[in-house]
Amino acid sequence: MAHSSPDPSGILGVATGYMAAKQLFAASEAGVFAALAGGPATAAELAGRAGMPERTARILGDGLAGLGLLAREDGRYANSPAAAAYLSGEGDGVDLRPFLAFLDAISYPHWLGFGATTAGAEPQPLDLTGDRMQTFMNGVMTYNALHARMLAENFDFTRYSRILDYGGLSAAFLVEALRSAGQAHGTFLAPGQFTEFARKALLDAGLGGRSEVVEADPLTGDVPEGFDLVLLEHVVHRFDAERNKAMIRRARQAAAPGGTLVLLDFFLDDDPDQRVIDALHAGEYLVIDGTVVYPEAEVRGWLTAAGWEPVETRALPASPRVIVAEAR
Repeated sequence: MAHSSPDPSGILGVATGYMAAKQLFAASEAGVFAALAGGPATAAELAGRAGMPERTARILGDGLAGLGLLAREDGRYANSPAAAAYLSGEGDGVDLRPFLAFLDAISYPHWLGFGATTAGAEPQPLDLTGDRMQTFMNGVMTYNALHARMLAENFDFTRYSRILDYGGLSAAFLVEALRSAGQAHGTFLAPGQFTEFARKALLDAGLGGRSEVVEADPLTGDVPEGFDLVLLEHVVHRFDAERNKAMIRRARQAAAPGGTLVLLDFFLDDDPDQRVIDALHAGEYLVIDGTVVYPEAEVRGWLTAAGWEPVETRALPASPRVIVAEAR
């Protein structure tokens, strides 16, 4: 009986993953998904709509079809449901094209120095001069908007009446929460550089009458109290352990008796199969600015010590996890 070798597909799939990413970035930048919003197209038709050589259109069409982002039937390409929703510019999902532009222009080049980063566990210098800062912010805020939408679709906000977004960078989470909980009032508390963006986002969403924006340092400023829901999103990975403990204690202070905490971030775990998106972001945060993806067990310990009782962890689609805790 012939010897059967282990299947190397997993290795090759990971090793050539950068090829898939670069084809996705190129297709997005060239407008392939937007071109297919008008209906299926042959390679020649796609080339005409997107203004690219037919050979390129065929390469991108076949590659993205193989990746499941396009469908291919009878020589014609069409957007997958996900591509139509998030990449065509005409779907009802969050438009992820600014996030792809960030990954291509900022993140991907920075990963080229990942070998040196891993050797010293220190990020390489990050160039955000010129229009790169705008690309960076557009990408990060777009990714936050996706996380906020996924949270709203997977967590019931309707049970809450007073919601505090504590120390976050994006008002998208509070916007989605207030849209879901039609009678709730929301407070966004953050340092000054983020408050004007938050105020505009809430006003643009028609939520100015049901929200307020408080300018304060989450670690040292006054903490408003009496909230039945506290949102702590994308805070943990930005701070060291001691600052995180202080933030979680102050979040507990802000909560009414029996209140709920929703803590959203990427986490490492001890399960036999580590959730890939969390582990990859541990590398992303290291290479970009040196921030940390913490083990979930460590974060749960901080919560318990601060007077929170963790009750559930939910993994959001293509997004971080949330730890749901109740005030003891």
